[in-house]
Amino acid sequence: MTFSGFTNDDFSVFTIDGLDERMDALKTTIRPKLEDLGKHFSGVLSAETGHEMFPHVARHARRTKNPPNDTWVAFASNPRGYKMLPHFQIGLWETHVFIWFALIYEAPNKEEFGKTLENHLDQMYDEIPQDFVWSGDHTKPDVYKHSELSKDELLNLFNRLQTVKKAEILCGVNISREKAVNMNAQEFLSLADNVFKKLLPFYKMA
Repeated sequence: MTFSGFTNDDFSVFTIDGLDERMDALKTTIRPKLEDLGKHFSGVLSAETGHEMFPHVARHARRTKNPPNDTWVAFASNPRGYKMLPHFQIGLWETHVFIWFALIYEAPNKEEFGKTLENHLDQMYDEIPQDFVWSGDHTKPDVYKHSELSKDELLNLFNRLQTVKKAEILCGVNISREKAVNMNAQEFLSLADNVFKKLLPFYKMA
């Protein structure tokens, strides 16, 4: 394991103008770290979920014009892809690191999962840690803080997953850039491991 922690240079990649320039910086600066995290946590998550988990580092291959504003490594039980499956992610925007459980719009069992979440609304509302956040769209950095959501607002997120074609559900933590660059590698790995343990109930439900 050679993951060395995140630095300001990693986050600054997202301020570089031009698709090719930003992609070059992303490949040399952030991608090796995501590959290290992929190797480390694929083993950890395989043990915790009981399924063999494979790492998928974002390639941004379809982009022809707009440089990526975020990047990530995803973990899923299929070596060929993750978007159709419930999965875990670690990634970066310019402002923060995210650690997620995610079910995104390509997943065929979204509606069913939305119903399962709705049936566990009380449990989710009470047991999700107060510092966790929710998102309904993985392409935007905005999140809902669990501590600020009413039970009805959480229910709306679960209902939306069942009824809106593009709806998604992500839950986990955001770590500010400032906090992330001040953590050493071991501190970050421990934190991510702890977050994934708390997100396991989602994976088991999905």
